[in-house]
Amino acid sequence: MEPTIFETHRPAAKIVDDALRDTKLGCFWIEDVADTAARYPALESGKMADDVVVGGGYAGLWTAIKLKTEHPERRVLLLEAKRVGWAASGRNGGFCEASISHGEPNAEARWPDEVGTLRRLGYENLDAIERFVTEHKLDVDFERTGELSIANEPHQVEWLEEGDDPHHVVLNAEETQQRIKSPTFLGGEFSPRDNANLHPAKLVAELARHAAEIGVEIHEQTRVTGLEGQSDEPIQLTTTHGTVSAERVALCTNVFPSLLKRYTFHTVPVYDYVLMTEPLTDEQLASIGWEGREGLADMANQFHYSRLTKDNRILWGGYDAVYFAGGRIKAEHEDRMETHRKLASHFFTTFPQLAGVKFSHRWAGVIDTSTRFCAFFGQAHDGRVQYVAGFTGLGVGATHFAADVIVDRLEGRVTERTELQMVKEMPLPFPPEPIASMGINMTRWALNRADHNRGERNVLLKTLDALGLGFDS
Repeated sequence: MEPTIFETHRPAAKIVDDALRDTKLGCFWIEDVADTAARYPALESGKMADDVVVGGGYAGLWTAIKLKTEHPERRVLLLEAKRVGWAASGRNGGFCEASISHGEPNAEARWPDEVGTLRRLGYENLDAIERFVTEHKLDVDFERTGELSIANEPHQVEWLEEGDDPHHVVLNAEETQQRIKSPTFLGGEFSPRDNANLHPAKLVAELARHAAEIGVEIHEQTRVTGLEGQSDEPIQLTTTHGTVSAERVALCTNVFPSLLKRYTFHTVPVYDYVLMTEPLTDEQLASIGWEGREGLADMANQFHYSRLTKDNRILWGGYDAVYFAGGRIKAEHEDRMETHRKLASHFFTTFPQLAGVKFSHRWAGVIDTSTRFCAFFGQAHDGRVQYVAGFTGLGVGATHFAADVIVDRLEGRVTERTELQMVKEMPLPFPPEPIASMGINMTRWALNRADHNRGERNVLLKTLDALGLGFDS
């Protein structure tokens, strides 16, 4: 196998050691709002409601807001097992992308007849988020920066080609370096409309604040443990603080086990790891340029993603996507120094001029990975219960679109959104253990091998592609 640029141009071990010496294990975003984000009371006893949303991440908050906005007279409850946004919604990279299908290549492979429609709906969805943020004056550090996809290897340069989207611009090495200075950048593709950067935990806090202001009743520390119902009777939700009755229910529990057993194997928890630097000085920032503040990602199977924060820190994450045998979600999985050291090494390969910069925070988050890479939609109880999961690491913007789909379906509306094959089709489930662990680890090995073999996919990956199965970060 051929070594990658990150193996042939490793920084000195001391640079990595010094950068990580005083790094805090904890999510920068969540820590940044800890003193200002509102807290909401636990449910004290059973209640009756028109609509109940389970899950206090982006999908749940957007759904609750849309339900209450459309029907102010209804009682809408949002139930969260811990605190709103404590999981994936508060600890992601802060990329709010236009794509609702985890990138156009994924759409081309799965729904070729809908590529143009999905692209248009994705742009409309991101525009709608921007309007909402502006109209309601949400303090979320929203910047419509666009996205820069980077080729770090010669074979990746060959992948850069003009598509049919006039807003995508292919850049040669010199043009790429004019945007962001790195010795590893051999070319790129800039998409000015495709991405906005934002502060993930601030978005959670502001959506929750707005939801509460319009009358959504938010209850934290209220875990829902069961769901049942009969035709023409209210749906019963069993919680740690009593039973809640509802006419309609939206399940937005992301990576956590579905209350609908039929979807038990449709997602697996995959851990993604992140570093955050201290704020750069003016001189350090000038050494890399990055005046456009674009969202950044490279083109490898095991890819890195990066962006600047409001105070000019650099977030650097990705590459390893780790599935732990048994599919258990545990806090100790977040402390994986092996991966954080690898990320730090790759960071200084990419930006050697920043040697001496320290990382203030390191953390991880759990991705609700589905076999088709993007969200899927389920339902039960004659459509009175709607379910969404499987965003697979590109859900910040897609959760808003998902909320629109959920509300349409709860209201019994047939719309362009609800008739998409992407919405109507279900992905193949993952196999049970131990087959899941073996299959996922073999796939990770094959993806790594492809990155070390000029991107050539072996028989395993080609077979998975043909079956519509996948594994991604």
